[in-house]
Amino acid sequence: MERKDLVKAESREAVRIDNLTGLLDGFITSLDVKERTKEIYRKALKGFLEWLSKEGDPQPTRETILRFKEGLRVEHTPGTVTTYLTAVRRFFEWLESEKVYPNIARGIKGMKRPRGYLKEALTKEQVRYFIECIPKDDIVGLRDFAIINLMLRTGLRTIEVIRADIEDITKESGQLVLRVWGKGRDTKDDFVILTNEAYNPIMDYIKARGGVSGKDPLFISYSDRNRGQRLNTRTVRNIVTRWLNKAGLKSKKVTAHSLRHTTATISILNGADILAVKEMMRHSNINTTMTYIHNLNRVEKGAEKYVTW
Repeated sequence: MERKDLVKAESREAVRIDNLTGLLDGFITSLDVKERTKEIYRKALKGFLEWLSKEGDPQPTRETILRFKEGLRVEHTPGTVTTYLTAVRRFFEWLESEKVYPNIARGIKGMKRPRGYLKEALTKEQVRYFIECIPKDDIVGLRDFAIINLMLRTGLRTIEVIRADIEDITKESGQLVLRVWGKGRDTKDDFVILTNEAYNPIMDYIKARGGVSGKDPLFISYSDRNRGQRLNTRTVRNIVTRWLNKAGLKSKKVTAHSLRHTTATISILNGADILAVKEMMRHSNINTTMTYIHNLNRVEKGAEKYVTW
């Protein structure tokens, strides 16, 4: 069915799910957002349309969207649910503006993010035990240690780890730093400081790797299928999970992202200024950083400790 034919439709009975699928590219092209955001919307909407197809619901209604939301809520985090629903809402807003399909998603809300953080931070003792569990007697061990040590000492996200190239290690006012292509960014316009403790394991790994150039990824794969290629975020998460399991520290609340929370928490406990922590974590809003203070104060100064008789 051509677009002009769809525009003539006066009710949704004229438009079925296969037509909506065909309109996805038009919607994505219309967006004035970053390419990364377009990719996220495309993935979310493909998931939604595949779900509709499995549900056997070719002409969705508002109740359909609510069922989709409930299914997401069971399987995903609040943040992921909200991302999917945002994409669906914008898609139907666009369809209505094109006079193709009514906006059945109007007013359907995402989910509130929980207070605090869902992932736990490791204690100093756990961190020491964790990194001591990683052997450094082969190239894979050197790489894994360098990655995990770097994440723990700088608060890097997995996406920032895999985007790093060797040439991103440089100096800023005489200090060794790693240029960072952060979350939601288009360029490597930020950096984290590399202390000797963070820098030396990376250099041990690069030296053992040999034959590298500045343009090469900082960390590469050694699997048979992807040998020599840049790692992806799933692989980094699997690396962290593997060694957390080896150390007996893995749980639902201790994951690869816990390393980032560990960095912030330990730096605050050791006396780092909150604004300096914000810069290290590359938070856009100081309130995000203050959550760590709230969590620590809640435990240390909890009113429950004063309830005695």
